Amino acid sequence: MDLGFLLQALIPSWNSVTVLVIFFAYLAVAGSILPGKLVPGVTLQDGSRLHYRCNGLLALVLLVGLLGVGSKMNFLSPTVISDRGLELLSTTFIFSFLTMVVLYAAGCRSCSKGSSLKPHITGNLIHDWWYGIQLNPQFMGIDLKFFFVRAGMMGWLLINLSVLAKSVQDGSLSQSMILYQLFCVLYILDYFVHEEYMTSTWDIIAERLGFMLVFGDLVWIPFTFSIQGWWLLNNKVELTTAAAVANCFVFLIGYLVFRGANKQKHIFKQNPKALIWGKPPKVIGGKLLASGYWGIARHSNYLGDLLLALSFSLPCGISSPIPYFYPIYLFILLVWRERRDEGRCAEKYKDIWAEYCRLVPWRIFPFLY
Repeated sequence: MDLGFLLQALIPSWNSVTVLVIFFAYLAVAGSILPGKLVPGVTLQDGSRLHYRCNGLLALVLLVGLLGVGSKMNFLSPTVISDRGLELLSTTFIFSFLTMVVLYAAGCRSCSKGSSLKPHITGNLIHDWWYGIQLNPQFMGIDLKFFFVRAGMMGWLLINLSVLAKSVQDGSLSQSMILYQLFCVLYILDYFVHEEYMTSTWDIIAERLGFMLVFGDLVWIPFTFSIQGWWLLNNKVELTTAAAVANCFVFLIGYLVFRGANKQKHIFKQNPKALIWGKPPKVIGGKLLASGYWGIARHSNYLGDLLLALSFSLPCGISSPIPYFYPIYLFILLVWRERRDEGRCAEKYKDIWAEYCRLVPWRIFPFLY
């Protein structure tokens, strides 16, 4: 691609701004008014608990339905996102940057003593900017951390659907594109079916909202997780039947490990006596689950996530490393995150964590790492 054309395509337009504003406005309104299960978050250090309205699945289905009707009635083009992908990328990046400016300024000025809004300022500008100052900042009653991750997951699906529409329009729809789209749709729908599990993840309960999460949710998730779809638009891949079946098995195993591990952890936090694989759970020090997937590896959910990421790229064949950017990046990220998790858990649980590591020696990959 010509560099001049690339730079020109990255320049935001009012159309891309309008698309982004409408998307965020819809999510804000739908998230506030649509019915959904009200899920209490974990108890914070000051004894307070946030509550999350988990209506993401309904909001997503309604949004896709509205877009489908709008496309049918020629109010909008189904390829509006794929036609303006680079514009939307740069626009979303600028929005993320400006959002972090506001969050940083608001955090520095906050006088709150509560766990959610109490500022944590180290004095290191880069550290505070990257990791954030406040745990759960809100805007007009909307928990921004929960809102942004929802926006990222929905944005990923909308990009994929627009890429799919573009491939149909161009007559380039292939088995590889169908497999990639199917795996992603199943993964994203499953995320929203089990959206309440997100409320007990480390990002929600412990990470402050800094540029790392804002950029990660709004830019990184939708625009890099969809690289395979963009690549398949311009590259035809013919898969053998055996390769397609093997790809399906990788996705299925990854899904079972990823969803099973997260579900076990969530249920354990809700009810520490709930059965795991039909047996009473083995608990270390009354706090750490060492049964089920969590008795196989200390971060078995990461293994499932990596297998899923690989399954999204395998439909692209092995002729180029570009479609494998996501699983390669995710591998690096999760190993880095696992190291951070290990350090924090060792500091928090001390002897209990040491006992858990002795009982479950494998970090992510059983018998390998």
